[in-house]
Amino acid sequence: MPERENPAGAMDDVDAVTRAVLTASRLLVAVSARSLAEVEDRVTLPQFRMLVVLSTRGATKLVELADLLQVAPSTAMRMVDRLIAAGLAHRETNPGNRRETLLQLTGEGRRTVEDVTARRRSEIAAIVERLSPLQRLGLVEALGAFNKAGAEPLVPAAGESEPHPLGWIVDDVLAHDA
Repeated sequence: MPERENPAGAMDDVDAVTRAVLTASRLLVAVSARSLAEVEDRVTLPQFRMLVVLSTRGATKLVELADLLQVAPSTAMRMVDRLIAAGLAHRETNPGNRRETLLQLTGEGRRTVEDVTARRRSEIAAIVERLSPLQRLGLVEALGAFNKAGAEPLVPAAGESEPHPLGWIVDDVLAHDA
């Protein structure tokens, strides 16, 4: 990609930034995979994202869950069936409409989300601690701008609940791992 002039008149290299972000995303995917290592026999990364959605939203209809994850209802149903078989989620009849089924985490599903998230947060914090305070500030500013440009809301501080857990999941990843 060609260099472009930014508003201050300096040149920036879109390709260099793109490569840096791709490298960072590779690191973050590796961190995510390692955080799931203890539960990988029971849950895939896309299934974990479904657990996170259920953790944040509570009881959810299958159609809503599929829509939130941007997958076909049949794909969401296969994922749900696997989570139920693993003891991480369960179905219940919607008390407001007995024709609907709601999906919800079990206690084990909730503990799984909490444990995996804590491991991921800890590993990312260890990486960030290796940066100088000035580098940390620069990273917060750069990632804040990047997240804003991508319309991704800020993840809450430790101990707060996540208002919008969907993140980076895409159909292709879910379809292959469902």
